[in-house]
Amino acid sequence: MSNIVAIVGRPNVGKSTLFNRLTGERKAIVDSISGVTRDRHYGTSDWNGVHFSVIDTGGVVIGSDDVFEDAIHKQVEFALEEADVVLFLVDVKEGISPLDQDVANMVRRSPKKVFLVANKVDNIKLSTESVEFYALGFDKIYEISAINGSGTGDLLDDVVKEFSPEEQADHSDLPKIAFVGRPNVGKSSMINALLGNERNIVTPIPGTTRDSIYTRYNSFGFDFLLVDTAGLRKKGKVSEDIEFYSVMRSVRAIENSDICVLMLDATQGIESQDINIFGLAQKNHKGIVIVVNKWDLVEKDTNTHKDFEELIRKRIQPFTDVPIIFTSVINKQRIYKALETARDVYLARSQNITTRQLMDVMLPIVTENPPPAVKGKFIKIKYITTLKLSYPAFVFFCNLPQYVSDPYKRFVENRLREQFNLTGVPIEIYFRQK
Repeated sequence: MSNIVAIVGRPNVGKSTLFNRLTGERKAIVDSISGVTRDRHYGTSDWNGVHFSVIDTGGVVIGSDDVFEDAIHKQVEFALEEADVVLFLVDVKEGISPLDQDVANMVRRSPKKVFLVANKVDNIKLSTESVEFYALGFDKIYEISAINGSGTGDLLDDVVKEFSPEEQADHSDLPKIAFVGRPNVGKSSMINALLGNERNIVTPIPGTTRDSIYTRYNSFGFDFLLVDTAGLRKKGKVSEDIEFYSVMRSVRAIENSDICVLMLDATQGIESQDINIFGLAQKNHKGIVIVVNKWDLVEKDTNTHKDFEELIRKRIQPFTDVPIIFTSVINKQRIYKALETARDVYLARSQNITTRQLMDVMLPIVTENPPPAVKGKFIKIKYITTLKLSYPAFVFFCNLPQYVSDPYKRFVENRLREQFNLTGVPIEIYFRQK
């Protein structure tokens, strides 16, 4: 189970800089998602081997003062609701502002652990000025400079102490299939339709996270944990920013699953929010099945199905080798096909592809179709093996890995997918010096 750290505070205190510092700006581990709001980010990080998710609650839309304050308040509410630890960032150069006071009043009432972090402490003089923030009512001020990293180590040492130990659900050996997507696409209806009258053989299992419902489904030869991220507690006083809220929920569900069934609403098509959730699943190396629900509500002609599928594949490029199932949950059309496909993707993701298989199958392919020569230098691939990870990852050892081009990497990925049936499975390919 991944813990979530949210960074909150008024604009221009350095939230995004701290986000980039924590996630290391390494493309391999940063999941920057645009389109949820203008520049809100979700990333993964680790400190001394402890992994966690980081959410930068930037992206406040600037309008009138009222709209401006309201947006900040909303984001703080979300962070307090969903995160395990909150970093409340203030700017030592600007001093305390009325907005800082407002945020402090909100976070002090929360049962969550909140760290007051004075940013932009770049020298000793500024360090003495951070004392004024004790007026916000916190016992300790963590002085940092997000831009150069000073102080962040001490902060993270204390942050990771607050994380709850990783819990394991019973039946943790069972595949976990998370149903994710925007609100009202039919996630709960899908699970209820699958369970139907089989409730006598369904064992509710305490969730490994506080916001996903795990239900065992053991019928028709399937044995899974179904993870429902919908139908969760109502938000009381918070006026709800639906998009932010559903992505925050999806972060946990995706990280705790093996396969993600991304549900779309056929009457609305594929929207930026769906692309965001797809990207999260892909970057977390989870198997993916796309289910287009409410297909019964769409007027159809000869090419409707084909056109809709092409549109989806165009929007999810470059990872397009993903199964797409058209369903009507209300009519129970193809709902078991969706489950069967999820099982197939799970088996594809967990298959054990050996070094011998790679050498027998892939080495002749790359020998016959080598990477193009660069500056008169020829690239020779000599050895291929797999990495021992929870998802398929391959290493191609060659003499000049730095010259292997992106088009050639795509060629190799396509051949791997053809030879080893990796539909719906994100894979990683590395070229290394022999």
